[in-house]
Amino acid sequence: MSEAALRPLDIPVLGMTCASCVGRVEKAIKSVPGVKAAAVNLAAERARVEFAQGGSPVAVAEAIRAIGYEPVESTIDLKIGGMTCASCVNRVERALKAVPGVLDASVNLATERASVRALEGAVPFDVLAATVAATGYEAEGVAGAPDVSDRERAAREAEIAGLRRSVIVAAAATAPLFVLEMGAHLFPRVHHWLADAIGDGTWRAVSFALATFVLFGPGLRFFRKGLPNLFRFTPDMNSLVALGATAAWAYSVVATFAPQVLPAGTAHVYYEAAAVIVTLILLGRWFEARAKGRTSEAIKRLMTLQAKTARVVRDGVETEVAIDAVRPGDVVVVRPGERVPVDGQVIDGASFVDESMITGEPIPVEKIAGAAVVGGTVNTTGAFRFRAEKVGAETMLAQIVRMVEAAQGAKLPIQALVDKVTAWFVPAVIGLAALTFVVWLVFGPDPALTFALVNAVAVLIIACPCAMGLATPTSIMVGTGKAAELGVLFRRGEALQALRDVDVVALDKTGTLTKGRPELTDMITADGFTEADVLGLVAAVERRSEHPIAHAIVEAAKARTLAIAEPEAFASVPGFGAEATVEGRKVQVGADRYMARLGIDVGAFAPTADRLAADGKSPLYAAVDGRLAAVLAVADPIKETTPTAVAALHRLGLKVAMVTGDNRRTAEAVARRLGIDEVIAEVLPEGKVEAVRSLQAGSRRVAFVGDGVNDAPALATADVGLAMGTGTDVAIESADVVLTGGDLRGVANAVGLSRATLNNIRQNLVWAFGYNVVLIPVAAGLLYPGFGVLLSPMFAAGAMALSSVSVLANALRLRGFKSLVPSPTSAPGVA
Repeated sequence: MSEAALRPLDIPVLGMTCASCVGRVEKAIKSVPGVKAAAVNLAAERARVEFAQGGSPVAVAEAIRAIGYEPVESTIDLKIGGMTCASCVNRVERALKAVPGVLDASVNLATERASVRALEGAVPFDVLAATVAATGYEAEGVAGAPDVSDRERAAREAEIAGLRRSVIVAAAATAPLFVLEMGAHLFPRVHHWLADAIGDGTWRAVSFALATFVLFGPGLRFFRKGLPNLFRFTPDMNSLVALGATAAWAYSVVATFAPQVLPAGTAHVYYEAAAVIVTLILLGRWFEARAKGRTSEAIKRLMTLQAKTARVVRDGVETEVAIDAVRPGDVVVVRPGERVPVDGQVIDGASFVDESMITGEPIPVEKIAGAAVVGGTVNTTGAFRFRAEKVGAETMLAQIVRMVEAAQGAKLPIQALVDKVTAWFVPAVIGLAALTFVVWLVFGPDPALTFALVNAVAVLIIACPCAMGLATPTSIMVGTGKAAELGVLFRRGEALQALRDVDVVALDKTGTLTKGRPELTDMITADGFTEADVLGLVAAVERRSEHPIAHAIVEAAKARTLAIAEPEAFASVPGFGAEATVEGRKVQVGADRYMARLGIDVGAFAPTADRLAADGKSPLYAAVDGRLAAVLAVADPIKETTPTAVAALHRLGLKVAMVTGDNRRTAEAVARRLGIDEVIAEVLPEGKVEAVRSLQAGSRRVAFVGDGVNDAPALATADVGLAMGTGTDVAIESADVVLTGGDLRGVANAVGLSRATLNNIRQNLVWAFGYNVVLIPVAAGLLYPGFGVLLSPMFAAGAMALSSVSVLANALRLRGFKSLVPSPTSAPGVA
């Protein structure tokens, strides 16, 4: 089996309605040979499958379909170049059909098109293109063809539209039945009118027709799935509905057409109950499907950022091709107002590009030759051409989407308990319904059979495994989606739960707390010198040096548009400083020890130098023609957002520690300015792991935040690792959470969202379990002996529908989560 086929596969699965469905689909997938692991998410309606050698996506699809659920298929259209005859067609068709995951393939010589039917997500376009290329032909995507997100959206929209139609039809047939039957019970005048105008026998026949139509028309979906699962001894929510509605309907049929077989006084009909049960549960399913669609809005917004086509220069001609057809090395043209289709590097032209989807900063960034561009960002005014470097699944946007999808499909440890309970829930409900029937039949008042039937049906209908199945995944989906909008990507869903319990946030200094590059922060000149003159002279000396401090001074001079002369007789004195002749003047720059070596007294600036050092800055001195000219300070400046981010972490009750290789004096100066609680300084790169372990002493849970290659081991060692998105690929791959904008405020937002999401899950679980624990006994008639209260099956159906919708509505509240450290402009995000 190829590596492409061995990759984890996300399969959209339609038709799942409750936690029992999830367990059944998981069990079916795991039973397929070659499947290593499977996890099914009810809210996302997806199954994530990991394959071993010999695993077949097609076999997985067949297993899902065999138990009554529908894996989504897709059709991929290819433009095939180089075919000349029928044998070419046969060759390409055979090759495409042999690709793992392809269900069928059809090639048309006249149109030079291939239509490939495959399991959704199982066969990437590049695998098909490589397969065609291996047979000696060329394949390109068809511009305008629907992508994966479009097809999934269409499938879900069709499901919602089908439920809406079913609700309308069922309600139209149920309304006269419900209104007249309830009216006859409540108002004697209506009862007499029915008896006189229609007749009792005729009305029962009409009721039979209407209820039968509702049950086996719009309600047929419950029987198609519920009864086969019941016969397999794996009952689900559909089985409960089918049993309850059928029991009420069947009893009514007997009372209508063979009343003599029932005990005297029990030949009542419950057609309206059966019809209302089906209609209300269909209504609940419709609301539920619509609400589930809103839980994945973050993914939808991310998908809309992807350009559908790209304008590529091939053979000197601009050609518009499908985004899948762009290859590394292609020259891509971007016009004003267009989205950048893939990642690459500008080769000519100039413009400003809105990169707020990645950085969160609203100000467009200038792009000239040599600058990097990211797919999904928006070009503003100019035009440019760039060379594609990362395409398809390798683009930053594609990786962000994968991270969010993986987090949304994750199962948190808290879900394990839910899975254990729900595995037994539906069989237990059926057993309770049977027990309810027997108890009422034996001990109930007359007519005992009627009481037994009504209460058993109420037990079947009121039970709601849907709410339990949706409680955790919906909160995870909305929470991780909201996190993505705030620039926080959970690479591993488990981090969402682990982050809630963190006690200490350990921060790497360089590039995390600070900008990661030295800058000139202070300059005080001696009498007789001006800042502009001294800075220009010092920058002229330092332009020959490769030291980061020298680079900071040169950049400061450039920022002030100072003329930087070409130095003469440049000489570097390692460990001390540098000197050169600049426009006839001898300029010397270095530390205090260099000045002492030259015999220049720096005592006049000693208090200033001590103050700068205490602030964590590195003081330097400049001498011109043997005279002390100025003291300069260079430092890696703290990011503007760092103080508010650290304050936000303190407000969350967390301790903040700093881990750095800087000397202790500098580190403690930075810590004092920021209010950091603990400092571990002078740590070598390999010592960061030990630093994290020392912070974990006393059973404290530690989150480590870093951005460099040397941070990767510490990120992996910490209970939760958070990597700056501006950092290295190695650091990001080692982390559990990625902060896309490189902004420390994202740490506070990540912790806050983790807590909010876990609280939301807890609320959902309390509601879902509490609802069933409280109302199932009520439906069984527990309150009847003391209070004379019974629960009608119709009210039970309404309560059941409301239960699932309530869980979804509560999860959707997470969309209102506000950044804990709002930016004066906008919050960092990807959507």
